[in-house]
Amino acid sequence: MRDFVAPSWQAILEHNGLRDFEALWTLEAGWFEAPNRRRGGWSGVSRCELSLPGGGTRAVFLKRQENHNARSWTHPLRGAPTFLREFRRLRQYRARGIPTLEPVYFAMRREAGQARAILATEELAGFIPLDERARRWRLEGAPRSVRLACIREVAALLAQMHGHHIQHNCFFPNHVFTRLLEGGGVEARVIDLEKSRWRPLKVFCTLRDLDTLNRYSPIWSRSDRLRFLKAYLGAARLGPYGRWLWRRIGELRMQKLRRKGLAPAAARGSGGD
Repeated sequence: MRDFVAPSWQAILEHNGLRDFEALWTLEAGWFEAPNRRRGGWSGVSRCELSLPGGGTRAVFLKRQENHNARSWTHPLRGAPTFLREFRRLRQYRARGIPTLEPVYFAMRREAGQARAILATEELAGFIPLDERARRWRLEGAPRSVRLACIREVAALLAQMHGHHIQHNCFFPNHVFTRLLEGGGVEARVIDLEKSRWRPLKVFCTLRDLDTLNRYSPIWSRSDRLRFLKAYLGAARLGPYGRWLWRRIGELRMQKLRRKGLAPAAARGSGGD
């Protein structure tokens, strides 16, 4: 696969002396997250402030990995860098107009028997994860109009993904970033696309991703969850399908709680378990 450099970033990378794979690979930058050591190799992330030719800075997240491969039907034996799959998902999402990260650079090399890959993406300046947003609002409060705008925007983003039959598979609140705009508007972006997959039936996408978001958003109120579902469906009121989804998502949550022994006593004693 040919190296990728975003046209809007080429001059910035060159201005910072980052003209090729070697320069990016050897760049000294502290770890933003401790390297993940598994799959027989490692993968780590650094945050880098790059100076602009005309002054000022912009930040990128520089992800580097070595021998951190995953097998697929296209690479059944040796596998391929996990960043390759993530980069392809980024391109797929953006080609469909789904808001996500902007890729800055991607390339792979095999040197001295080591499989290496680099993926750089632009920092989401001004965005914070949805779970952090909810915690702030719980502690500090927020105008109702802004909270509802956030719910609508994230629901529209998820509906857009599912409209293309794309299942995220890890739609946790910390994988959805939001930014508040002047005038009360909201922007949303989805990240960590590596495990995304296409599903022939949209309902599988819906159940999987809504269940994940519901289970990992404990501080959302019941009213906000209902508002989210209605916004996702684009309906002022829940019809038969919406009511079925509402019940089914609740059932999935209780099933997970039962497996962990965390379900309320009344719920553990009901049903066919």
